[in-house]
Amino acid sequence: MKKTTPIAICLLFLVSNKGISQPEFDVFEKSIAELQQALEEGVTTSVDLVEQYLERISAYDKQGPKLNSIVRINKSALQRAVELDQERIRSGPRTELHGIPILVKDNYNTTNMPTTGSSIALANFVPNRASTQVEKLLEAGAIIIAKTNLHEYAYGITSISSLVGQTRNPYDYRRVPGGSSGGTGAAVAASFGAIGLGSDTCGSIRIPSAFNNLVGLRPSKGLSSIFGIMPLSHSQDTGGPLARTVEDLAIVLDLTVGYDSEDQATEIMQSIPRPEFVSNLLSVDLSKLRFGKMTSFFDNASNATEEAVDEALDWYESQGAEIIEVTIPDLAELVAASRLIGFEFRSDLNQYLEMFGSEEIASLSTIVELGLYHEAVQGRLDQSLSTEFEESDYLAAVRERETLREVIEELFEAHNLDALVYPTIAQTPVFIGEEQSGNNCSMAAHSGMPAISFPAGFTQSGLPIGMELLGKHFQDAKLLAMVRPYEEANNHRRAPSVTPALVGGLAPEEEILELVVNQSGVRLAADFSYSAVTNLLKFEVIVYSIDSDEIHGLTLSMMEPEGRVGPAIVNLLGPETDYAEGEYFMSDEFRVAFHDNRIYLRIFGDMFPVSGELILLE
Repeated sequence: MKKTTPIAICLLFLVSNKGISQPEFDVFEKSIAELQQALEEGVTTSVDLVEQYLERISAYDKQGPKLNSIVRINKSALQRAVELDQERIRSGPRTELHGIPILVKDNYNTTNMPTTGSSIALANFVPNRASTQVEKLLEAGAIIIAKTNLHEYAYGITSISSLVGQTRNPYDYRRVPGGSSGGTGAAVAASFGAIGLGSDTCGSIRIPSAFNNLVGLRPSKGLSSIFGIMPLSHSQDTGGPLARTVEDLAIVLDLTVGYDSEDQATEIMQSIPRPEFVSNLLSVDLSKLRFGKMTSFFDNASNATEEAVDEALDWYESQGAEIIEVTIPDLAELVAASRLIGFEFRSDLNQYLEMFGSEEIASLSTIVELGLYHEAVQGRLDQSLSTEFEESDYLAAVRERETLREVIEELFEAHNLDALVYPTIAQTPVFIGEEQSGNNCSMAAHSGMPAISFPAGFTQSGLPIGMELLGKHFQDAKLLAMVRPYEEANNHRRAPSVTPALVGGLAPEEEILELVVNQSGVRLAADFSYSAVTNLLKFEVIVYSIDSDEIHGLTLSMMEPEGRVGPAIVNLLGPETDYAEGEYFMSDEFRVAFHDNRIYLRIFGDMFPVSGELILLE
């Protein structure tokens, strides 16, 4: 029997839009400090920034990977940018956010555009007052460029809604982006704005941060105002930023925290020092930290998630931090007994609609009666309407919440801890349409204590993994300071592959190769197209003639670092086949090898020499 050996041919592609001029300054992956420096030096203007972010939204939100993260573009954004550019010339910047475009979750009240909760029921609802945090950021000189999608009414963690549908994860657009602030998470990851506002009732900032390679803080309850944020549960709701870096997070927090007469929970801010996030970023000595590893939160974690968090903890240990394993007896029971969303959602939403002037839709019952919601939230909305609670049940849950916080604080005291640590969410993002599991949101949400999620690495297939630190009440700034040195040393921030820098204001075009092989008695043609914005390698193969028995197979492989051609990754053609077409959703490893010119075509057949000659096309 003749031995089957391969010929390998490197695929080299031609890129049709190379050579197009690029802007002097590109907003892609830029931090607030970098944007502000470019503005100060006159390298760019706020008008330019807005235009570039709008170009990115146009290229990638409803086209290309179709992230579907944006509900509405702010039609006034360019005019506000003009005004802020002029003000900068006259009197200088107001703050670090002067002239910086930001994204706002569409449950924050804005008075120049609708606030919808991503529900078709409120598609044209314009509140009579803006939210406190939006007002603060506008006063700081920020530009709202767009409102972002959320899981309808913030009541879920996969970010699907009746108004715009399903938001996709930019790290794998076949998967969910987390929620409920999934639109903000996907949009910030894709550089549709410098930072974005989200809300967290139970994981809605932290889960999208974990799934989109971002940093997000659920603040101590009462640190910042929730006035004007469409409520899910007023006693548990919090609002705050999602960002690509800890410093960006700190900048926005410094501008949004503090007492607000419209939010009773913030009264505590009148009696405690105002946190200084930016100035305290370097205030922590890692060698003096003690972390409590919540072992029960690792029980149902995926292998990749557990490994990433353990590696992060190993790094902290290498810096002198002490890691001890801890548990909280009966934690699941304490969490279950302290749930308040079911008690509060219906009355909170009804009060919100009345307070902010909704005339067409006055109550949750109207929304349900008219079917103005996505089926994904039907069960929760029906339950909210049909369940009647006794006041005694509500008060019992409030007491259990106090007990939970006391138990956590006692754990901190008993072990002299600075933070509890665990995976933000134990499982990686599921495919769209599947149920997401692994949520670890409740301990912080029910206790009112702060928790920060930050990037801890990636799975082998390139999905981000988040790690969470839960801190003492109102020690939010210390949490950021614990994370900052880890971020700097490990640099886990990685832009999504499907939303790269634009080329001449447009998404990169497909890279094309028309390959003809005429060797050793084989004549075939193979057409390949590589798209960065869909992450797809498409192929069409035609075998024209064979002088010997047959071709047994045609595959794509990578050249491994040691110089050996690796195993088959993509099967292009099988035995007794002379035509095939298809596509391959590329892994991170394959995509890197492609850009490094390490992808090879392998032809298997009876007619090839035993030596398996390698032919490199240059």
